[in-house]
Amino acid sequence: MVARVWSLMRFLIKGSVAGGAVYLVYDQELLGPSDKSQAALGKAEEVVPPAVYQFSQYLCQQTGLQIPQLPAPPKINFPVRDTWNSGVVRVMSALSVAPSKACEYSREGWEYVKQRAK
Repeated sequence: MVARVWSLMRFLIKGSVAGGAVYLVYDQELLGPSDKSQAALGKAEEVVPPAVYQFSQYLCQQTGLQIPQLPAPPKINFPVRDTWNSGVVRVMSALSVAPSKACEYSREGWEYVKQRAK
């Protein structure tokens, strides 16, 4: 009985985390235009490190553990906007030619098999 309750609780917690992640992505419009995604990334870079530090301090106070100070994360000057768009274009291009390429490769394979069977 306890195992079933624990399984249900794990399922509900995982579902809540997944639902929250989907809501956050929708609310912050992360799948929308790349300029909004880049702005959200910049906001996250400002907010996340202080939040992690505050949580580590809280954890130290509650448990009495000493967590060593982590080094600052490296600054990345990487044009996410350009990379995102080129990645999306490449994936969509590959998906659009996939049926014709599959037909071409299967035709070539069939011809090869027919030549070998002679």
